[in-house]
Amino acid sequence: MKAPVCQARTVERSPMTKAPGSPRKERPRFPTAELKRQLSYFDATAPDRTTFRGVAYRFAERAANLAPAIADKAERYFRRDGPNAITWHQHSNHMLSSQSCCLNFLMPLAEDPTRLSAMVGYALDIDPPEMLEVERGPDGEPWYIGFEWVGTRDYLNEVRGKGNLQRGANCTSADAFMRFKTPSGIEGLLVEWKYTESYGAPLRDGSRIKGGDAAPSGGHVTRRARYKDLMFAPNGPLRTDPNLSIDDFFYEPFYQLLRQQMLAHQMEKNGDADIVRVLHISPSGNRKLHAVTSPKFAKLGAIDAFEFFRSLLAKPDRFVSCTTEVLFGNLLAEAPAGDKWAAYIKERYAFVTDGISI
Repeated sequence: MKAPVCQARTVERSPMTKAPGSPRKERPRFPTAELKRQLSYFDATAPDRTTFRGVAYRFAERAANLAPAIADKAERYFRRDGPNAITWHQHSNHMLSSQSCCLNFLMPLAEDPTRLSAMVGYALDIDPPEMLEVERGPDGEPWYIGFEWVGTRDYLNEVRGKGNLQRGANCTSADAFMRFKTPSGIEGLLVEWKYTESYGAPLRDGSRIKGGDAAPSGGHVTRRARYKDLMFAPNGPLRTDPNLSIDDFFYEPFYQLLRQQMLAHQMEKNGDADIVRVLHISPSGNRKLHAVTSPKFAKLGAIDAFEFFRSLLAKPDRFVSCTTEVLFGNLLAEAPAGDKWAAYIKERYAFVTDGISI
């Protein structure tokens, strides 16, 4: 498989114009600029909105943070009974919620296999594949995307006692999952969606001792016990390297990347699909997200978090990183006049089409 278009091409923004001799004006950081855009959008479209405790960028009801076309359906999808119930993220009522952003972009495509197929084709630089049903939607209709996907069993030793995996909480959950058929067989794609997040501090350890002579438990102790034997090939996705340990990954986004890739590896190994990849999607303007936060990786010369992580894999093609602009710019450009999904995305998330060349 050749390098996917998402990794082979970059997004270039229109150059800033300034008068000769004038000082260069720095752009605001992406999260700051995006929050201003979100506030402007909702001040124009929902000036009388009800806020949470008077905070202008938090809604009293999270449904107000979702596109009108999916708000009711998303609520019913998340509150299904049994193992399919999904936990909302704590800040889903925040205008910059990554979970809400993901749903606004992708949930309308869950029932649109043609458009979803085009998106997958752009991401992997393949012909649009035949999309396969992942699960049933809240009204019993076939859905071609599942959200907060944890796999079909406890692949990563994350269930405590006799409990079950909880989609969206306390275990490794991909923001979305889709299945499709290609000449290579059945493939799966775990999606990790980012919006304005960035990272820096290491994971909090949280290990503690219960009782006088008890061994430490929780925190890093639990993480090491769960994942250390699932990291390196052939049991895991990373190429064998005696200089690396799980502790080197106790910095976001590397910890998330590792767990997502281990989940993909185990799903592929256990026959959920012939090939399972991770697709990482984030705005090109969120440059801070690419920072190398692990001191060990910085010493090894890493410059970009996602490029470096891909280089650690035994099968680098199993990880694809794509900008939101490249992936959705084509879909939005091809949308017919009057398309409600495209209109909502263009208006609310204007960064996708604002001054970029694809």
